[in-house]
Amino acid sequence: MRANDYHFVTHWAVRSTVEAVSEIIGDATDLVRWWPSVYLDVRELEPGDGDGVGKVLSLHTKGWLPYTLHWQFRVTESREPFGYTLNAWGDLIGRGVWDFMQMEDLVDIRYDWQVSAAKPLLRRLSFLLKPVFSANHHWAMRMGEESLKLELARRHSRDAIERDRVPAPPQPTFARWFRRGKAWETIRGQGSSQPELAG
Repeated sequence: MRANDYHFVTHWAVRSTVEAVSEIIGDATDLVRWWPSVYLDVRELEPGDGDGVGKVLSLHTKGWLPYTLHWQFRVTESREPFGYTLNAWGDLIGRGVWDFMQMEDLVDIRYDWQVSAAKPLLRRLSFLLKPVFSANHHWAMRMGEESLKLELARRHSRDAIERDRVPAPPQPTFARWFRRGKAWETIRGQGSSQPELAG
C-alpha cells in the first residue's frame, strides 16, 4: 500500500429501517442539508437509470481540518434498500461500498472506503501525516452518524413541535474560510468522464 492509499471501514447503528436509511443516504444532493459539517456542495451531473446506477455527482467536501476536497463519483451498483457501490475520482480516487442490514429495530450501516488521496497536499504529505488525515476522515464519519440520527429523529417526529425540538446537525469547522457551492464550478467545462483507475 502506498503512503497515500487509505482503507477505512465504518460501522454505524441507528434506530430505523433499511428503507428509511437507504432513502436518506441514497439522495446524495440532500447531504448538504443534513450532513453539512462534511458536504459543502453536491451537484448531480448525470441521473443514471431507474435504480440510480450510472448516476454521477460532483462534490465539495471537508473534514475537521481546514482543507477541502473536490471529487466526483458514479454509482456502479444498487442493492436498494440494502446498499450502493460507487467509484470516485478527482481529489479522491477509489471505491466506496454502503451496506445496510436490518437488525430488529436497528439498522447496521457499514461503509467500506478504499481510496487514494490525489489532492497534492494529501498525496505529498501522507507519508508524514497519514494518521492526521485518517483522524480527519474518522471525525467526518462520526459527524455523519450524529447527523443521520438527527435526520431520522426529524423524520420520525409526531408533529411540528416535536420536529422543531430536534437540534440542528453539526456545522462545518472553519466555516468562514470556505464558500459553498463550488462543486459545479470545479467540473464546469471538464465533463463528467471517469478516468481510468490505476491498478
